[in-house]
Amino acid sequence: MRLTVRTDYAFRMLLYLAVHPERLCTIKEIAKAYHISEPHLMKITHQLGQLAWIETVRGKGGGMKLAKKPEEICLAEVIKTVEPDFHLVECFSTENTCNIGAYCGLTGIMQEALEAFMACFAKYSLADILKSGGLPSDESLEKIVNFMK
Repeated sequence: MRLTVRTDYAFRMLLYLAVHPERLCTIKEIAKAYHISEPHLMKITHQLGQLAWIETVRGKGGGMKLAKKPEEICLAEVIKTVEPDFHLVECFSTENTCNIGAYCGLTGIMQEALEAFMACFAKYSLADILKSGGLPSDESLEKIVNFMK
């Protein structure tokens, strides 16, 4: 199973905001911290703002911050709202043209696997990612960022 880059970047953004709860953060600084493009983050910021995961402030001195406490942000919910679909195999798609569907049991197995995958993420929140004796320093965050690359 694989998540899109969009979900990866959404998690990175939420993690960064959780690490800096005392201030507004900018797309530019997050892009620099993770070495990813600002245009990608702009799209994700817009989506996370619309979904009420983050609050955004426009204009000079603007930026973004978490709209909820890290323990209120379920990882599975983020995935469900950010991922475009969960078409693990063709038969999950509405444009399914597979001609062996009547003979194939793969769909049920893949559905079971997807449910187990999401059930695992449903057990954790953004706060669980941060559980290590408090919020990491910028140096620790850099190590996390490098690990996630």
